[in-house]
Amino acid sequence: MATTIRQELDEEFLSTISKGQEIALDALKPQVEAVHYVIPTMPAVRVPLTGLLPTAHEDAARRDDFAEHLLASQRQSGFWAPLPVAIPGS
Repeated sequence: MATTIRQELDEEFLSTISKGQEIALDALKPQVEAVHYVIPTMPAVRVPLTGLLPTAHEDAARRDDFAEHLLASQRQSGFWAPLPVAIPGS
C-alpha cells in the first residue's frame, strides 16, 4: 500500500516537473526564433591581435598563481593576524 502511494507521488511529481519544463520551453521559443532571425544578418567581427591573448586555461592558471602569491604575502606581513577583540563594558 505504501509503495503504491509512493509510486503515485513520484509519478505526479515527475509529471508536474515535465509540465513546468514544457511551459518554460513554450515561453522561450519566440525569443529563440527572434535571435535566429537576427544573427544571420550580423556581419562577422574580426578583432586584430586576438591571437596574442591568453587562452582561458592560461588566464585561469595566471589568476590562481596571483591569488597564491597575494595570500602568501598577506600571511607574511601578518595582515590576517587575529585582532584583539574589545568586549563592551569590560
